[in-house]
Amino acid sequence: MDKTKKLFDEWAVTGRAEEMEKGHGVTVNKFLDSISFDKPFSFLDVGCGNGWIVRKIAQLPNCKKAVGIDKSKKMISVAISKQIYKKEKYTCTNLESWNYRGKFDVIFSMESLYYTVPMEPTLAKVFKMLKTGGFFYCGTYFYSDNHLTKRWKKVMKVPMDLRSKTEWKKMFNEAGFKTTTKQIKDTKHRAKWKREFGTLFVIGQKTC
Repeated sequence: MDKTKKLFDEWAVTGRAEEMEKGHGVTVNKFLDSISFDKPFSFLDVGCGNGWIVRKIAQLPNCKKAVGIDKSKKMISVAISKQIYKKEKYTCTNLESWNYRGKFDVIFSMESLYYTVPMEPTLAKVFKMLKTGGFFYCGTYFYSDNHLTKRWKKVMKVPMDLRSKTEWKKMFNEAGFKTTTKQIKDTKHRAKWKREFGTLFVIGQKTC
C-alpha cells in the first residue's frame, strides 16, 4: 500500500484539501500573481489536490490548457467535482509513471515533489516534460532551513525527502535547469514557520 496515496485519500474526504487551499493560498497566490503569463501557454500542476491552482490558471486568457495530476483518486474526484472551465483536465496518476505524449510551457508543484524519495527521478521527468524555454515552479515549506517544519516527517509517517535550500538549488542545477529561488512569507499568519520562513519557491527554466 502506498502510504502517501492512502494519506491523501483520507485528507480528500475529511476536508483537508480545502484547508490546504486556504493555508497555501496566501503565498501561492502572491507568487503566481507576480508571474507574467503574457503569451499563450499550457500548464501542469503536479500534486493538484482539489484543483484550486488549476482553476486559478485556467481562467487566464492566455492559458490554452490546464492539467492537474494527483496520485490520490479521491483528490482527483474532488477536483473534477469543482471543475469550472473546459480547459481543466484531471488525471489520477503519479508523474513518474505517467505516459503523456506532450510537453508543457509551465509546470507547477506545491508541497508535492518531496513525497517522492529521492526526488531526482521525478525532477528529471519534469525536465523532460517541459518545452525549451519553459519553467518549473516548485513551492515547499518542508526544507531543513525552516527548522520548524523538519518534524513533519515523523508526524506524518510517510516518506519525505528533506533538503536544505542550497541542496534544492543544486538538485535543480544538476537536473539541467537554470535555477533561482524566491522566498514568500505569510507575515500575518499565526504559525511562526509561515511568518518567518514562508514558502521557498525553487524556479527552474529549461534553456536548451
